[in-house]
Amino acid sequence: MSHWIVVRPRQMPISFRVQRRVPLVLLLLTVITLAIVILSASYGEYPISPLDVLKTLLGIETGNPDHAFVIYTLRLPRALVALLAGIGLAIPGAILQGLTRNPLAAPDVIGINAGASMAAVSLIVLFPAAPLFAIPLSAFAGAAIAATLIYLLAWDQGSSPIRFILIGVGIAAVASAITSVLMAFGQINNVTQALIWMTGSVYGRSWEHILLLLPWLGIFVPLALLLSRELNVLHLGDDVARGLGSSVEWQRFLLLLTSVALTGASVATAGTIGFVGLMAPHLARQLVGTASEGLLPTTALLGGLITVLADLLGRSLFSPTELPCGVLTALVGAPYFLYLLYQNRHQ
Repeated sequence: MSHWIVVRPRQMPISFRVQRRVPLVLLLLTVITLAIVILSASYGEYPISPLDVLKTLLGIETGNPDHAFVIYTLRLPRALVALLAGIGLAIPGAILQGLTRNPLAAPDVIGINAGASMAAVSLIVLFPAAPLFAIPLSAFAGAAIAATLIYLLAWDQGSSPIRFILIGVGIAAVASAITSVLMAFGQINNVTQALIWMTGSVYGRSWEHILLLLPWLGIFVPLALLLSRELNVLHLGDDVARGLGSSVEWQRFLLLLTSVALTGASVATAGTIGFVGLMAPHLARQLVGTASEGLLPTTALLGGLITVLADLLGRSLFSPTELPCGVLTALVGAPYFLYLLYQNRHQ
């Protein structure tokens, strides 16, 4: 029996090949993620049982009219923003690791997050009256500039993993320094808002933020999935990809554009949540292997799960003190990054 399943969407001239275990893994991850979202909506100073949360979401009467307000207005938007931001941060990690053939690549590690953060903080501090929809556009521009600089400076008839990381760290340091200068001279109210946002917190997020993030994910997540086969080919190297008939530069541009767009929108909405794009792809490879057709959706679900779980743990572990989810992901992700750096020290 073959270990692969061929998927051919109707009325589309494309097909995908995934391992047989991928659908089961995706189903299990979806169930676990939904369970964590329900737990997140049930936890708080006003506790609601998970069963009542589920009933409220299904439109079943619970006997308490306050449940709908607490769930729909206060807690569910926060959990969904964390979920969507995690998806938007995880997929670029898998794409960048595939494009660069570098297990250490991730938007936050190589400075793309820092570029998006610098641009968004500039808007928050210098133009506080700017409309909410302008922040993702600003973050996208900052992420694009950072990605372009890293790619150009790291390329010298190829790019070694360590050189790519070092240049990315340098770009991140410059962007962080500019961000610090902006905050040092900004108005205190604007700086306070930027500081809360920079910790990677989804506190106070509303349906407006979800509506802000959905169009970006609605366009670029499907595009990433459609380009998954091309990512497999590019992972083999430019010469092999050209030999197989791939338009290398065009496909690389589309994949980089997808990574920058998803990163910028996620950072603009949820702040700088670190190491999700590093951890999720590695965990996904352990579950479904390296084929991008199965890797990208698995990475997306794992990224959303990690972020929602980090937000829930940040609220519950040290209650009534609340830790931003970005702090939790950094506490786990930073040692993991050091481990990967040690493992790849000879490359």
